[in-house]
Amino acid sequence: MKLPPIACVPPPAERTTRPAAVLKARVLFGVMVATAILGMFAGVTAAPTNASAAQLSISVSGNHLVDGSSKTIRLLGVNRSGTEYACIQGWGIFDGPSDFASVAAIASWHVNAVRVPLNEDCWLNINMGTSTEGGTVYQQAIMNYVNTLNQSGIYAILDLHWTAAGTNRATYQQPMPDADHAPAFWSSVAATFKNNPGVIFDLFNEPFWNPWSCWLSGCTVWGGTPGAYQSAGMQSLVTAVRGSGATQPIMLGGLAYANDLSGWLANLPNDPLHQLIASVHIYNFNTCSTITCFSSGANSLAPIAAAHPVVIGEVGENDCAHGFIDNIMPWADSSGYSYLGWAWNTAGCTSFPALITNYDGTPTGFGIGFRDHLAALTSIGWTPKTTVSISGTSFQINGTTTSPNGLLLNSRMVQ
Repeated sequence: MKLPPIACVPPPAERTTRPAAVLKARVLFGVMVATAILGMFAGVTAAPTNASAAQLSISVSGNHLVDGSSKTIRLLGVNRSGTEYACIQGWGIFDGPSDFASVAAIASWHVNAVRVPLNEDCWLNINMGTSTEGGTVYQQAIMNYVNTLNQSGIYAILDLHWTAAGTNRATYQQPMPDADHAPAFWSSVAATFKNNPGVIFDLFNEPFWNPWSCWLSGCTVWGGTPGAYQSAGMQSLVTAVRGSGATQPIMLGGLAYANDLSGWLANLPNDPLHQLIASVHIYNFNTCSTITCFSSGANSLAPIAAAHPVVIGEVGENDCAHGFIDNIMPWADSSGYSYLGWAWNTAGCTSFPALITNYDGTPTGFGIGFRDHLAALTSIGWTPKTTVSISGTSFQINGTTTSPNGLLLNSRMVQ
């Protein structure tokens, strides 16, 4: 998401330690819901390693996505921000809960995909400063979360969000991925998840450095950290993924913060498996923000959609309302495009913008429109394993009411 001057950085209140009373309330709530839900999984918990137990499968077939039964599907979901910034700032890995209960709350909105932003320094355990949240600690947490999503019937999109060249720390979004670390990041991530068919790789969040030749092959980039650095082109990242043995689909966002796909087809990297997806980000404050802009002229999505799946990797508005997405989502539905709302966080619905005010799924004014639209769709090619509704201290799980009490607090359940 493009935010001046730094993209996708939550407000200060969301990047600091929360008051004890608020944290306690969230922990107690998460434990109550988690306990009720975990009982339904008969002992199933997030796997300690990256087991290939995911029953989901997704791949590109022509210009659309298909599941393991070759049924055409669309990805309708949310972005779960936090894993790109908490680790490098040294106060955790997730901003909010990451357990089965929290995923069940996401699933209750009828989503079938969650995009997970990642930090290359945290994954590779480099340039971490005083933070101890990198390397195996970070990798295991991401693997566990992906398994939790998959076990809940949700595809995981892994997105390289924050990067930095050399010995600089990846503390915000750069114009392009760096040649120093991004290829190594994708070699490692792809090798880790190569046996999981319920995963998609989104190579770089929002490129914003011209020209398209740089997007494809890399160039010297100014304006990031450090002032100038050598970027990695999308071809080198595709090659890194395929070199690991991974066969999953790959998403590629365009220029201008993934808002411009005008040169996408003409500069497409070579993928020997032909599993490339076009990713576009659409907000009410983008340069190209109207259906007309995406339906005609140089930025028309139609020529791309004729040959490749199109995923709106981020969609949203910063006015705490849903008039903008109320227009965009039906157009995407009729065009067969997938889309994911930014973001399933409680950071506020203006500058961020956030879909929820609470991790139980309580929507913001913006989130109401997104949630209600997904609920109104008659078919999204996916049936949730677990649905949760909450009223007071009672929980309805898959239609069965339960009122858990006398619960034992597990400090690792909710972060």
